[in-house]
Amino acid sequence: MHRKPLENIIAPIGYNDAVELISDEMSRVDKGFKEYLDSKVFFIRKVGDHIINSGGKRFRPKVLLLASRLCNYTGERHIPFAAVMEFIHTATLLHDDVVDNADLRRGAKTVNAIYGNQASILVGDYLLAKCLELSVADGDLRILKVLADTTMHMAEGEVLQLIKKSDPDTTEAEHLEVVTDKTARLFQAACKIAAIIGGASEEEVAALAAFGLNLGIAYQLTDDSLDYVSSDEDLGKAVGNDLREGKVTLPLIKAYSESTDDERELISTVVEAESLNEGDLPEIFNIIKKYKGIEYAMDRAEFYVEEARRELHIFEPTDERAALMAMAEYVIERNS
Repeated sequence: MHRKPLENIIAPIGYNDAVELISDEMSRVDKGFKEYLDSKVFFIRKVGDHIINSGGKRFRPKVLLLASRLCNYTGERHIPFAAVMEFIHTATLLHDDVVDNADLRRGAKTVNAIYGNQASILVGDYLLAKCLELSVADGDLRILKVLADTTMHMAEGEVLQLIKKSDPDTTEAEHLEVVTDKTARLFQAACKIAAIIGGASEEEVAALAAFGLNLGIAYQLTDDSLDYVSSDEDLGKAVGNDLREGKVTLPLIKAYSESTDDERELISTVVEAESLNEGDLPEIFNIIKKYKGIEYAMDRAEFYVEEARRELHIFEPTDERAALMAMAEYVIERNS
């Protein structure tokens, strides 16, 4: 991995320092989670508590808060929208876990594993409805349009991923289309909404939106790699889970493109199987290792991080800009 330094935009602070800048605001966002999930229906509150207590990095809300500060915003509108980012993300996870029949998320039992698929889907729907309510209450049509476009693209990404499930011939371009719509669009929305709230110029709005999109692509490509190299404890789910769910991600795409006929046949058999034979996992891992699939995926992730960081060059050097740089660096340095 060869990274050229970018003049005058190297982050002088780390991820923990970046998070510390917005610690007070994140406390208000966490308080907002409980307030916004205080439904008259007890079961929604119960499942909401489970979701909140299950943890999570709150990465998208943090990015929105830092981007708001970068644009010199000093009001309170960013607090509910930070919650909106997390609620949309959580709703998609609730729906994903049903589609994937997942039992673990962040090291804890999934909502569908505890309460059933119907509860998981309906609470996910409630979260999306709450996002709509919070956004309408703010009243900015520009932000409503951003959220409408974002959720539409995310739904398209989910459907495309479903179509490409268990397809060993999935191309890198097709996977990047899924990654962009399913994951990166929400990062883009977080940054664009922050810029709108902060009264940024059109050029700055575009730059922050591009930062978020590239950051989101890098985030997912790193996840692709971590699924094969992290530990179960770090990942919060079983290593190789993407393969179990028939998801063909970049490390496997790279390996498959260079594999021998026999190796391709094995990969196809494993990916297309209705249930994974756990004994096949080490062989697939070895094929990915042989063709440097992890290194390739991480190189691509680094490329998108660099693209993200370049977009911030139009902003004056500040602690907030440095913090967003650090957030971008963290995306490829994390182990979960």
